[in-house]
Amino acid sequence: MFEVVEALLSSTLEYYPALVFAALGATLSERSGITNVGIEGMMRTGAFCAALAAITLPTPVAVLVGMLAGAGIAAVHGALSIHWRADQVVSGMALNLVALAGGTYLLEALYGPNGTPPIQQLPRWHVPGLSELPLLRAFSGHTALTWLALVLPLAFHWLFYRTPLGLRLRAVGEKPHAVATLGLSVQGLRWMAVLGGGMLAGLGGAALSTAVLDRFEQHTPAGLGYMALAATVFGRWTPLGALLAGLFFAAGSALRIGLASSAPGIIEIIPQGFLLALPYLLTLVLLAVQGRRTHAPAALGTPYEQESR
Repeated sequence: MFEVVEALLSSTLEYYPALVFAALGATLSERSGITNVGIEGMMRTGAFCAALAAITLPTPVAVLVGMLAGAGIAAVHGALSIHWRADQVVSGMALNLVALAGGTYLLEALYGPNGTPPIQQLPRWHVPGLSELPLLRAFSGHTALTWLALVLPLAFHWLFYRTPLGLRLRAVGEKPHAVATLGLSVQGLRWMAVLGGGMLAGLGGAALSTAVLDRFEQHTPAGLGYMALAATVFGRWTPLGALLAGLFFAAGSALRIGLASSAPGIIEIIPQGFLLALPYLLTLVLLAVQGRRTHAPAALGTPYEQESR
């Protein structure tokens, strides 16, 4: 029994970083009032560029490349949403489609449909003595990104609720015109949040290709970006909520993998397609249960127009 629980916990901690980084990126962007449906495309771009860079560069440097790639896609979303005041949902979905089509084309043109060549994964940390303890040994043998994903939500909680910058970011998503009356730049704060959110989404994608996998595959990130958006909503646009929701959804993915590997006979009873859809079904059920009990920023999705003050 302990072995099964340890395996599920270890698998949860493998998938958790990608989800929580992307959910934090969405939280940061949407707290400033910019809807970011394009998280999936930013994750895909970050995963692809990180895998490409890791072929010739050290893997930690490749992770930074993935973060910058995510910020580059976010810059396009920022230009459309903040500067041109385009529909933010349409802009995000368009970026997802471009990332899907562009990534598929480049992957097949450069390496074929099976994925990039294997790359060197990030080093894994083995905590002395921890591997001997029942259950707790599941926390050993993970990359630095796993530990960062456990600490970063706490840092963002402090940023949002204990610093002047966090107060401004929250205010610009609630009442941007009130922020403007204080002489602060609404566009500047939103640009900062969108680019920061893109970097975090790119980091989530890079975590997939450099820590969970050892390559970029055609289906990466396989809908995890949309799951991260659901974690943002379920977590009520808070960093700690994103942490807990990310853990829950990662556990759903781990449960699907654990059922398929530890009980292969279950595939004869339950269709494999159902197991693949299990994490997403959990996402839909939670969002349906939550209903309208959300705490979305008041100005979320509304373009800022200075002349309308």
